[in-house]
Amino acid sequence: MRSLADFLKDWHNDSDTIAVHSSGSTGAPKIMHVEKKRMLASAKITCDFLHLHKGDTALLCMSLDHIGAQMVVVRSIERGMHLVEVPPCGHPLAHLDRSIDFAAMVPLQIYNTLQVPQEKERLKQIKQLIIGGGAMAPEIEEELRSFPNAVWSTYGMTETLSHIALRRVNGDETSEWYTPLNDVRMRLDENNCLCILARNICDNELITNDIATINDQGQFKIIGRRDNTINSGGLKIQIEEIEQKLHELGEKNFAIGSYPDKKFGQIVVLLTDEKKRDTKERISQLPPYWQPKRIIYTTQIPLTENGKIARQKVQEEIKNAMEHEANR
Repeated sequence: MRSLADFLKDWHNDSDTIAVHSSGSTGAPKIMHVEKKRMLASAKITCDFLHLHKGDTALLCMSLDHIGAQMVVVRSIERGMHLVEVPPCGHPLAHLDRSIDFAAMVPLQIYNTLQVPQEKERLKQIKQLIIGGGAMAPEIEEELRSFPNAVWSTYGMTETLSHIALRRVNGDETSEWYTPLNDVRMRLDENNCLCILARNICDNELITNDIATINDQGQFKIIGRRDNTINSGGLKIQIEEIEQKLHELGEKNFAIGSYPDKKFGQIVVLLTDEKKRDTKERISQLPPYWQPKRIIYTTQIPLTENGKIARQKVQEEIKNAMEHEANR
């Protein structure tokens, strides 16, 4: 794992670029070399949007192997903030004894922190909290809604040097729609996939695999990933929409995947980490064509380092389980 000293050494060397790793949520992590000047440009946009100032405190609590944590450091450098470092872990506020103006965390860290009353109170005191790296469960967003300070969900990826849009989770500005940062333009292609043009961050338009809608104000909402679409009996089903509904119904520790089928082309499959009494009841409340036709049990749902569902590994588990059953 990259240390802060290692990152700062790389940042201050003579190279114009620095190495970052992609998250690996849809495949093997990739190493990218990104320009430092573009990271600084991205940092300035975020600091301006969140009204961060020189002398503010910024919490570094994620792995510096990934862009999310690296950008916390770069924002501190760009804005002259005081960086407070704690080891990357599931409970970053467990031993924190000072106030924090700005922090970035992944949903898994937020979930863990909310389970401990003392840590939850510390989380409430953070002035500007951004959460990225994966989708938050609806019940987590609901709990954050009453927080007194600003909480934001972020949209972005390694290629956009962390986030390029923010969505307010609490307060009067709570919204389902992401607002692009300054100088970021969005459109949809012929597949309704989001296309991003941010000249200060990347030279060319970035065409994503994220299926989205855009409103009249230029804000957008993500429906799911194009590569997470299941074509079952001629109907296109979005994995994330099924997962969102099951979360709302109270299902925990699961992932949705697919498997080839002679009749339907593909079927919806539920991968879950334990036999839960109410799972079938919750499934029955889904629209008929969303209902998983198979349930597969595993010891642990595959996750990436930052807590996102590792989709490729989920598919591998489903494939292995289905083939094992067919060969019995």
